[in-house]
Amino acid sequence: MAAGGWFDRLTSGMLKTRENLTGRLKGALSRSAPGSNEFWEEVEESLISADVGVAATTSIVEEVRREAREQGMTALDELTGALKRHIAASLGSRAAVDVARGEGSLAVLVVGVNGTGKTTTIAKLARQARENGLKVILAAADTFRAAAIEQLEEWGRRVGCDVVKHERGADPAAVVYDALQAARARGIDRVFIDTAGRLHTYVNLMEELKKVKRVAERESQGRIATLLVMDATTGQNGIAQAKLFDEALSVDAIVLTKLDGTAKGGIVVAIEQDLGIPVGYVGVGETAEDLHSFDPQEFAAALIGSEAAEIAS
Repeated sequence: MAAGGWFDRLTSGMLKTRENLTGRLKGALSRSAPGSNEFWEEVEESLISADVGVAATTSIVEEVRREAREQGMTALDELTGALKRHIAASLGSRAAVDVARGEGSLAVLVVGVNGTGKTTTIAKLARQARENGLKVILAAADTFRAAAIEQLEEWGRRVGCDVVKHERGADPAAVVYDALQAARARGIDRVFIDTAGRLHTYVNLMEELKKVKRVAERESQGRIATLLVMDATTGQNGIAQAKLFDEALSVDAIVLTKLDGTAKGGIVVAIEQDLGIPVGYVGVGETAEDLHSFDPQEFAAALIGSEAAEIAS
């Protein structure tokens, strides 16, 4: 588990979720003994209240109860430690792509509903990629939303990346084609592609994104990763959106933003369980350092709290 700055930011960013959980667990302890049926029922309610999801919560609590029974666990720190371990084990079933370092995808297609933070996510990933020594350009393939091109250009200036663009209203796939042509000619390592994000129920949006992805796949010779940016504050509604994007585009990893703005950060677990798509990155603030590759152990510790005393106090 990484120590220091990032974990501190993650722990601070998940304060609302952790307080939600620990507040309910404190109530459970005031009414029932650790390990009792009543205690486990309230643990389940606590996890569900954090948007972990019913199926995932049931599975996790059953595993923890089994371990507690087999090993004779009754102390609070033992039980919460087991809970953290099983939450972590429920995550990371598939390795998520890391688009900010090393070899791999040339094209990074970034999709999601407007307002989730796609463009700022692109800027953060681009900055991290450049800091890791990669050559990066941005593709302004959201050609319909007012000021979307200008917004990406501004971020490009801030992070030191060129932006390939056309006029507003142009064919997004043509922008992607030009960007990847330029990338090959200039020895670029990553092309981060900004896309439109009108309401996910619009069939024409999905058809447009499918076309963009086909062009990106062809021009990158299959070296493509598709990231879906989700707003953590949307909870279960975000999962419904993600299913539609995944059906249309086969999403490789999810970037979960605004984790610091919700008391339902357990949505990370529900995403893994309900969608089978790995969470690649989580965001807890506005700066580039506030977006980080996802680590199940760190997340579980930040979700439950690093000390059992936090619950019992």
